[in-house]
Formats: sequence, structure tokens, C-alpha cells
Amino acid sequence: MPLVQSAATLQPIDPGSLRTILDLHQKYKTMKPGGQLANLAYIDLTGVNLEGADLSDAVLTGACLRGAALRDVNLSRANLFGCDLREADLRFAVLDRADMRGACLRGANLTGASLTRCDLREGQIAFKDERHGLRLMKHEKRAGELDYAILSGADLSGARMTGTAAVSADFRDAQLEGAILTHAKLRNASLDGANLSSADLSSADLSGASLKGAVMVGTTTQGMTTKDADMSDILVAPVSVFIDDEPLDALLDSYEAWCNSGGQQGSTQDFSGLDFRSTATLIGRKLTAANMAGAVLYGMDLSGAQLQGVNLSGADLRMANLSGADLRGARLIGARLTRATLDRADLSPLPLGGDRTLRTDLCRAVLTHASLKNTDLTRARLLEAEMAHVRDQGCNYTLAKDNPLAVAQPSGGEFTAIP
Repeated sequence: MPLVQSAATLQPIDPGSLRTILDLHQKYKTMKPGGQLANLAYIDLTGVNLEGADLSDAVLTGACLRGAALRDVNLSRANLFGCDLREADLRFAVLDRADMRGACLRGANLTGASLTRCDLREGQIAFKDERHGLRLMKHEKRAGELDYAILSGADLSGARMTGTAAVSADFRDAQLEGAILTHAKLRNASLDGANLSSADLSSADLSGASLKGAVMVGTTTQGMTTKDADMSDILVAPVSVFIDDEPLDALLDSYEAWCNSGGQQGSTQDFSGLDFRSTATLIGRKLTAANMAGAVLYGMDLSGAQLQGVNLSGADLRMANLSGADLRGARLIGARLTRATLDRADLSPLPLGGDRTLRTDLCRAVLTHASLKNTDLTRARLLEAEMAHVRDQGCNYTLAKDNPLAVAQPSGGEFTAIP
């Protein structure tokens, strides 16, 4: 039976030596003479500040980065086998294709991080010892652990997480499309709004977990344990929609003809509560003033659509593409727009003739992780809107009412408060 190797095996490093390694690594990445791949294997880096550093392809096998400041760090393709990352700040870090087998991430914060196709399976490091044979390296807690980790909004698409322990972990709104979670221990985890499409959850333990609003299209669930789990509002594969024997696409054509002809052709329609995911396309369509309250538009492409005065209150627009859409005067009260793209969209007031205008209403809308680059939110209502981690370079907040970013996290937009 192998003995446990303690953290005393780790080697210390002084700041000057670390700086030299980082500088040589930067030369290596930019193909400059004298460059050298960073090798920080089995180094004690507890509490180190490496925010924004480029450590892609670096070797950190068995290193201790407990409590380290690693926000925005680039660790893509890095070797983090058996690494201790407990309580580390990895917000918005890039860990794509990283080897994280046996890494301990208990209590780490990976909000908004990218971990596409990374390997998070179990694993252990064994040392050869002349007296005792093999010693196992162990960072106090078992390897391959994500218990209590925060992965809200993280991208774990295609991640290999077989047998991973993630008890009480926070995966809200995380991207887990195609992830392999067979035999994963996800008891009491929060997966609200997570995208689990094509993920493999075979024999996973989700007892007591919350999956409210999770997307489970094509998800493998054989042997999955869901005792006391909350699976309300789960989004599964779409089905074709017919109203009075008319397919939804035909109704959309009729409504668009009604809009284009000023009511002389086609007919008005009520699209509230319908699932649009089976429609051919919504790109550039004219749906002015349509009632689409509570509609399901998850992942739909509505780029360039004319949606002036549309009612999308309570609609599911997560992952939707609304870039360049005309949303002037739209009602988006309580709409879910997590990870939606609204780049260059127009959400300014809609002129109604004379001095009257209709303001766009985003009160209580959820825009977490949404993209608002060069979006026009002039005079938009944003009361109680959730806008954490939005990307809003060039966004126009002029006279926007109750913009939460004005107080919580200034974004460099053009916000001017209304008294």
C-alpha cells in the first residue's frame, strides 16, 4: 500500500526566480531567443499573485497554488496534474485543454472561466521512495475534487469529469455541453440554467441538486440518481409546433405579411408561450409588436430581426443571438438573456408620433454574462436587472433608468443618471 506524500515535498521559490521563469516563458511563447517553457512542478506557490499571466503550456504538476490570485490567467494546455488550487481565484481564467487530473479545486472561484475540453478526472501522483516504495502526494483533501467550488458561468464544454467530486459546487449557467460526467458526485450542487446538452451523466449522483431551467437536450441520463433533486422547467429537445393545424413557420409568414402590408394581408397572431426552436429561421424577420411573452427562444438566431414594440416579457432568450436587432420599445420584463448576444442592438425608445415614445423595458431581466458591445440602451428601464459580468464595451447607457452597473461595477459606458 503506497504511503501518503505530504506537502513538505514542495519546494519554495523566491520572487526573483519566479519572475525570471515567467519572463523566459514569455520569450518562449513569442519565439524569442533564450526562451524557455515554464516548469513550476512541485513548487510551493501558495497565495501567489499571477493575475493576467500567460502560463499556457506551462508545467505545474503537483504545484501548490492554494489561495493564489489567478484571475484572467492563461493556463490553456497547461499540465496541472495533481495541482492544489483550493480557494484559488480563477475568475475568467482560460484553462482550455488543460490537464487537471487529480487537481484539488475545493472552494476555488472559477466564475466565467473557460475550461473547454479540459481533463478533470481523478488522478494521483506517486513518488518513488527507496525505503517505503511508492508515496502518494495528497493535498489534505482527496484529488480530483471540486466540492464547494464556484463555476457559475464557466465554460466546461467537452470537459472530462468522470468520477469528479463536486458536492455543493456552483455550476449555475455553466456551459457543460458534451461534458463527460459519468459517475460524478454532484450531490446538492447547483446546476440552475446550466447547459447539459449532449452531456453524459450516466450513473452520476445528483441527489438534492438543483437543475431549475437546465438544458438537457440529448443528455445521457442512464443510471443517474436524482433523489430530492429540483428538475423544474428543464428544457428538453424541441417539438414541432402547430396551431389549428398550421405549422409555426406558416404563422410567422402570415404575421410578417401582416406587418409588411400594414394589416392588408396575412393576419395577426398570438405567439405567447410558444417554443420557437423548431422554426426554420428568425434571422432578419419582421415581428413588430408581436406578443411573444413567455416564448422559448433559447439559442435562436434573431440577428437583424425587427422586433420594435415586441412583448418578450418572461421569454427564454438565453444564448440567443440578437446582434443588430431592432428592439426599440420592446418589453423584456423578467426575460432571461443569460449569455445572449446583443451587440449593436437598438434598445432605445420607439417613436410613436408627436412627442410620444415607448421606452424599452428590461426591468428584472437577467443579462448575466451577456454581450452588449456597442448596444444602444438609451433611456432603457433597467430596474432590478441582473447584469453581472456583462461585456459592454461601447454600450450607450445615456439616461438609462436604474442602471445597476452605475453603482455596482462601472463599465466605461455612457451612463448618465436620472434624478
